[in-house]
Amino acid sequence: MTNSWLTQLEKLFWPNGFKRDVWMIADAARDPQILPTLAECHMQSYCLYSGDLSPPLRAAAPYLVELDYDDRDTRRFLTQAWGNSWGVFLKCGAHPNAVLQHLREILVVSEPYGKCLLFRYYDPRVLKIFLPTCHLDELRSVFGPIEHFWVEDEERSVILNYHVDDTGLQYSERSLDRRSLQD
Repeated sequence: MTNSWLTQLEKLFWPNGFKRDVWMIADAARDPQILPTLAECHMQSYCLYSGDLSPPLRAAAPYLVELDYDDRDTRRFLTQAWGNSWGVFLKCGAHPNAVLQHLREILVVSEPYGKCLLFRYYDPRVLKIFLPTCHLDELRSVFGPIEHFWVEDEERSVILNYHVDDTGLQYSERSLDRRSLQD
């Protein structure tokens, strides 16, 4: 791997080497290149919307994408996605079906008057504003089995890390090498 920012992401996502517990929720509505890139990279993905979807809805849906350690296709996908707000990353050791079920459960929220709304938490610009406003019970509901959410900052040289403990939301930033982002 030649880009040091990819190396740093890999160290953050998989500090102990290979483990199938890192995912991305890719928002296909952000860029028409997301689905073709997923197909070219032969990556395992699951649509967050269930049922028989029309082609336009399928093309704009969010997808849970399994990322693999030390994998050429994962690196290729990350290179395309990074800096373009294609989605959020998460660490969760649960079975893919359990991760998908949880993410689907938080996909629709009710407003105070009972109207159901689509919650675009998989947009990094939404998640990083939403999480700090939550109380501990809300955070536990959003995180469920998820250990960490990671999002890129506006400056693509920083990744934001969110996790929950008994006191509430914990947040940290990790700087990535700016020089390598120019490659």
